[in-house]
Amino acid sequence: MTFGFASSAATSITARANSASRLARMLQPGEWAEAGIPLLRNPREVVSGLHARHQPIPTTAVVAVLDPEERLTASASFTRRAALADGWDFRNALLANLRRVIPHDLRRRTPVRTAVLLYCREGDERWTEEDGAWMWGLRDACTLHGLRCGAYITLTRGGWQVLGEGRGGRRPNSTSSPGDLAEVSAATEPVELRTASGASEVLRRTAAR
Repeated sequence: MTFGFASSAATSITARANSASRLARMLQPGEWAEAGIPLLRNPREVVSGLHARHQPIPTTAVVAVLDPEERLTASASFTRRAALADGWDFRNALLANLRRVIPHDLRRRTPVRTAVLLYCREGDERWTEEDGAWMWGLRDACTLHGLRCGAYITLTRGGWQVLGEGRGGRRPNSTSSPGDLAEVSAATEPVELRTASGASEVLRRTAAR
């Protein structure tokens, strides 16, 4: 009996510690706003381009790298697989996908390219703990890949929202059909663009010019 009680207590302590660690790996909206995240000059254009290219559905994350002129250099999409909203798991997934589509910039003294994250989810535009974990993951992944941390954007049934900025729109949204990719590409795509997209199990790589 004593052994069973001790084991249960130890399990409870471990669970509380894990929960505390998980909560530490997320950013509150105020922390994100104070982080000096660069503003997108044309967020609607960025969102429309990523939506047309990757056609995200709920639980799909799209990480994109923009050059100094805010043109799309590379992007990758994948489905969230983590059971809990943990910034550690999200960071690892983002970093793995960045490595698949673009070399790191760690040799540069100052980052010149910016990574942004578009996450399609259920619910409304209000911040959630899941958003906080994605923010933490994006910031950490950018540091480890030599990129500047850019905007975090949610895509829901109500539209898209750049968290921390108060900018958003009704279209595209998580239920809208993709726009004309040719038009978007002509406006935002440089000469070469590397993209990758994947399902929950397998990440398939594709290239586009």
